[in-house]
Order: sequence, then C-alpha cells, then structure tokens
Amino acid sequence: MDHADACLIQLSELHRKHTVVTTDADDFRIYRRFGKQPLPLRVP
Repeated sequence: MDHADACLIQLSELHRKHTVVTTDADDFRIYRRFGKQPLPLRVP
C-alpha cells in the first residue's frame, strides 16, 4: 500500500456514502475500511 492508497481508504472511512473510483482494482479489492469492510468500488 502506498500513501495515495492509504489516503483514499481514509477518505472512504470519513465519507461512507461515496464510492472509490480506481483502475487499480487488484489492490483495492484486498484493502478494507475499518479493518473488515470491503471498499465500495467502481472500476471502469
């Protein structure tokens, strides 16, 4: 995980209604917010 990924995860914890848009789906499917919830993703 790099700094930009960590920032997006933190933002998804702060703004729970929003979706993370990424082209890096392989990593973001592994990451969890609050340690256990999968991130809401939109992959183009």
